[in-house]
Amino acid sequence: MSDHIQIERHGAVQIIRMNRPDKKNALTRAMYATMTKAIVEGDADVSIRAHVFFGVPGAFSAGNDLQDFMAFATSGNMGSEVIDFLITLVNAKKPLLAGVDGLAIGIGTTIHFHCDLTFATPQSYFKTPFVDLGLVPEAGSSLLGPALMGHQRAFAFLAMGEGLHAVEAKEAGLVYKLVETDELESTVLNVAAEIAAKPPEAMQISRDLLHMPRQDAVERIKLEAKLFAERLQSEEARGALMAFLTRKKG
Repeated sequence: MSDHIQIERHGAVQIIRMNRPDKKNALTRAMYATMTKAIVEGDADVSIRAHVFFGVPGAFSAGNDLQDFMAFATSGNMGSEVIDFLITLVNAKKPLLAGVDGLAIGIGTTIHFHCDLTFATPQSYFKTPFVDLGLVPEAGSSLLGPALMGHQRAFAFLAMGEGLHAVEAKEAGLVYKLVETDELESTVLNVAAEIAAKPPEAMQISRDLLHMPRQDAVERIKLEAKLFAERLQSEEARGALMAFLTRKKG
């Protein structure tokens, strides 16, 4: 488990807070595992009615920790933590909400394809630089992205890597509402509490209807993960990752 994930309770709402500010909440395998455990246990707890994801001021998440990518590129052992987390997102039984402030890169963006409501501050920025790193889209985004925002916008976002500022992300359907920074957490928690106060069985059935068919998303996640793993061991991806890490150090 990871100390960089804080699990809190706010009434009937479980808060999953990414808290690795020095790395802009870049996610490690241990962080994925902790979040997976929180969702599974929260879904099994009848006193919890909703899950909320938060980051830190200025950074929801900078995406997957690139050192983990490089480790896999050399060892071939990617582990199951990432795909376990993604499939848990798809199969979550209770509403998922998120509050975004600042950077939302890679998985920091694609997680919102699975959220029922995402709130963001005006300075938030969403980007998926998969192809630039020699990789491919993940988290089922290659299926969910075109369905949400249309093929051309999804292509520009997921394949070309064009970022979306907060207003553009709202227009694309990735964000539900924009709120000021000092109101973000209270707004998200108030809405989560409103959801938690509704009849839970009717809420779950209604949410299930909106998310069907889940198996399509699971199968796409598995296909993307297979291709992603293959790409990570390619010369193209290794070169792009090394170049990116070198630029960061410089």
